[in-house]
Amino acid sequence: MENIEDIKKRILTEIAAAENLKSLEETRVLALGKKGCITEMMKSLGALSPEERKEAGRVFNVLKMEIESALEARKSLLEKAELNARLAEEKIDVTLPVRPETQGRIHPVSKIYEEVTAIFGEMGFDVAEGPDIEDDFHNFTALNIPANHPARQMHDTFYLPKEANGSRDIDDSYVIRTHTSPVQIRTMEKQRPPIRIIAPGRTYRSDYDATHTPMFHQIEGLVIDRNITMAHLKGCLYDFIKAFFEVDEIPVRYRPSFFPFTEPSAEMDIGCKKSKDELKIGAGTDWLEILGCGMVHPNVLKAGGIDPEEYQGFAFGLGLDRLAMLKYGIPDLRTFFESDVRWLKHYGFVPLDESSMTGGLSNNGGLAR
Repeated sequence: MENIEDIKKRILTEIAAAENLKSLEETRVLALGKKGCITEMMKSLGALSPEERKEAGRVFNVLKMEIESALEARKSLLEKAELNARLAEEKIDVTLPVRPETQGRIHPVSKIYEEVTAIFGEMGFDVAEGPDIEDDFHNFTALNIPANHPARQMHDTFYLPKEANGSRDIDDSYVIRTHTSPVQIRTMEKQRPPIRIIAPGRTYRSDYDATHTPMFHQIEGLVIDRNITMAHLKGCLYDFIKAFFEVDEIPVRYRPSFFPFTEPSAEMDIGCKKSKDELKIGAGTDWLEILGCGMVHPNVLKAGGIDPEEYQGFAFGLGLDRLAMLKYGIPDLRTFFESDVRWLKHYGFVPLDESSMTGGLSNNGGLAR
């Protein structure tokens, strides 16, 4: 027994003298490791008689528990001391002078939002907003999107758990909106024609690559009145494209397409010149798809509470992020959301220089780089 007491005192002394976690671990291994002194002593239990084994086993277990408790207590103290030392070493003196870059930068998406709003504001459009979380009716059904449409599938749409609203009926399901088109329906429900709005905002789809992200920005336009035609749509979009890209003339063309919420539908292309290292908007031999548009489908007007026999209108939609990529030469959409200050310093804009049709769009604020 005296030998065991001597061993215990020696080990406890070594534990108390450990100056760091590494030396403490070495002490633990020497005592309780596979070849530790306590482990070797416990191996000798097999040579004892049953009565001796019972008593010796109890003594060894008590010794082991005392050593383990001392090790844990010392480890806790050393970890706390190391953390305090690290915090002291990494502390920041907030009284030091600030960095020379005292001015922030406006994100390109925010700048594009200002530019687009300025252009359509000059045309007499109001800005409308809606919720990011939409019900199935406003996001799909009211927009003439059938139940079997691919846009409703789980691989494209972020559905909220149905239990969240206490219902399992598909008509009562909620989604994080896949486009800003539901704002058109909500506007028609609460406002009588004439209607002339744009609806910019965040949208969400299950996609991620160089030209797609799960969250992105869209802007939709809606005009409803008596005697609205496709010619009004073409004139509106042509004036917008010229003002946005700040060119005097730009070739455009419309290709027939299909969207459930417009009929007829079209995709608008603009002229450009493509090379290996450059994309120049304007006169050229190439074409670039820029947006989708069309005349509002009668079913959509009915869903919004408007008589399609009396009123008609046009709608269009385009991505704000893609506009920023095209106008300011940003190659990868994913970098928009990586919160890289160096990227923002390169592509960002000087604050307080607001975009306007009289003062200029991008030329007024200018790239910060």
